[in-house]
Amino acid sequence: MNKAIFLDRDGTINVDYGYVHSISKFEFLKNSIEGLKILNDLGYKLVIITNQSGIGRGYYTIDDYNKLNNYMLEKLGEFGINIAKVYMCPHISSDNCNCRKPKLELFYKAIKELNIDTSNSFAIGDRERDLAICNVEDVSGILLTSDTSDKYICKNDLLDAAKYIKKINR
Repeated sequence: MNKAIFLDRDGTINVDYGYVHSISKFEFLKNSIEGLKILNDLGYKLVIITNQSGIGRGYYTIDDYNKLNNYMLEKLGEFGINIAKVYMCPHISSDNCNCRKPKLELFYKAIKELNIDTSNSFAIGDRERDLAICNVEDVSGILLTSDTSDKYICKNDLLDAAKYIKKINR
């Protein structure tokens, strides 16, 4: 079985300016590439699970999303970072689908497809909904915030989270 890091995208890997879909505006967050590199080098499968309600709202198309996603993966690849798979929900909350976080369909799809051992895995995101899998499976959650949480480990950014994981490497 594989150990994995479930990652949110907007606000975790890249700057979240709201409905991120433009390559010209896409910007990696400070320290995110370095953090992803550490996690990749530790042997974790990196899995992105992202809500993209801008598609459901008509702000951009699935084609726009795919172009940006391919661009991001290409740029990460230039740094030797391999993203095992990206899972995306295009729906809005009122669609009441099972793939929009905090619902768990995409997490379970990844667990099955990538043969993930949840007990040796982490979820990292900038919102509690990004860590929803931690409420029902033995996945450790890291919330990227300068605040504190009774429920999750809190770190400032992906590099801080990666250093923490490296220190306790499971």
